[in-house]
Amino acid sequence: MENEDRIITSTKNLTDCEVENKLRPVCFDEYVGQSKIVENLKIYIQATKQRKDALDHVLLYGPPGLGKTTLSHIIANELGSQIKVTSGPAIEHAADLAALLTNLSKNDVLFIDEIHRLNRNVEEILYPAMEDYALDFIVGKGPSARSMRLKIQPFTLIGATTRAGNLSSPLRDRFGIVARLEMYSNEEISTIIRRSAQILEVNITDDASNEISKRSRGTPRVANRLLKRVRDFVQVQQSNIIEVKDAIKALDLMDIDHLGLDYADKKVLNTMMTKFGGGPVGLDTLAASTGEETTTIEEVIEPYLLQLGFVARTPRGRVVMSACYNHFGLPVPKNVYNGNNGDDDK
Repeated sequence: MENEDRIITSTKNLTDCEVENKLRPVCFDEYVGQSKIVENLKIYIQATKQRKDALDHVLLYGPPGLGKTTLSHIIANELGSQIKVTSGPAIEHAADLAALLTNLSKNDVLFIDEIHRLNRNVEEILYPAMEDYALDFIVGKGPSARSMRLKIQPFTLIGATTRAGNLSSPLRDRFGIVARLEMYSNEEISTIIRRSAQILEVNITDDASNEISKRSRGTPRVANRLLKRVRDFVQVQQSNIIEVKDAIKALDLMDIDHLGLDYADKKVLNTMMTKFGGGPVGLDTLAASTGEETTTIEEVIEPYLLQLGFVARTPRGRVVMSACYNHFGLPVPKNVYNGNNGDDDK
């Protein structure tokens, strides 16, 4: 099953772009959550504006769907600067990046999404640009070749990544501000849902927003996606308000339970519990048994199950934890893995 087919996935799909642009906050006062990061950024931005300098380069990292792109636009708005948006895979050649940098005005913001996917040759162009606001070129060939340095306007680079560990050390060290976005609480997600409902001109009760929040995996992108689907359900029912019973019925029809587990999650868990006695089971065997790709299980399905404490990785394979059996109302086996037998995650 393709990742884009799962409504509960935090990865952006094509249907998200329009609604996210509509619902995206434009200033810190509208932004919900990430309070420590926001407070720090407010201070850095205020000090930068007083000095009339460019803000230090910012690295935002964390799971997808938590608002890295939104926060980047807010930083640019709070600075009163223009923002140019691109992504690591889109910058194929050093000349592409040079063109972007030379077209920036003073103190503008350049946002590079998926910055960990930058080509290494392109990345090397960034080093002098970030440190000295300059581009270094080699002109000519052979004995007559010489180095040239082109000055560019001071700017702020904001890089966003879900895999900070994949960034090279020289690039990571050039970011003056590094912030890790955390998962949102149910209360914060509920606030986001009510704000989104107001923008979408949908009436929703507090109980209904709380119900959607519990099933949103602590991710605003998922919450907004579920809100849209529940809105469709209520519209067909010819109701003018989303009540908790409507939210429960719509989410149950989508096979999303109260922890945010969908059919793909349940298929993996049930396969491990019924076919393999709770594990250990290897990734390739699990993929073959469920019909999922190994990368889908490892990068899309498994992270949330690990976060819930439903599965664990051991040197011998994946195993089911007691919390998973309790969730499905099944008896916990005596030999269930408890994380205390000396096995290290792998």
